[in-house]
Amino acid sequence: MSVSIADVHRIASLARLTVADDRADALVQQLNAILSHMDVLQQVPGVDADAADTMAGMPLAADRGPAVALSQPPSHFAPAWREGFFVVPRLATHEDASDAATEGGA
Repeated sequence: MSVSIADVHRIASLARLTVADDRADALVQQLNAILSHMDVLQQVPGVDADAADTMAGMPLAADRGPAVALSQPPSHFAPAWREGFFVVPRLATHEDASDAATEGGA
């Protein structure tokens, strides 16, 4: 598998990035070098590529001791608190909740 300039521009557009053509050439070379290293690693004998999916992770240590109480309730730290949850402002990249209500359910 190799990466082309079209692939780099497609990935950049998905990430909403602009990549100049001279920078795209360098990225193509770097990504293809990474992929060639990955091909070499897949050739290592005794390593099953699917084994990583089934291997268990690091065992977790048991929790010890009582929970540490906060000096203030969580609502003290929040500018807005509702039904036990912190209320945070909507991200500018997401649609406004009022816009979604008028478009989808009118």
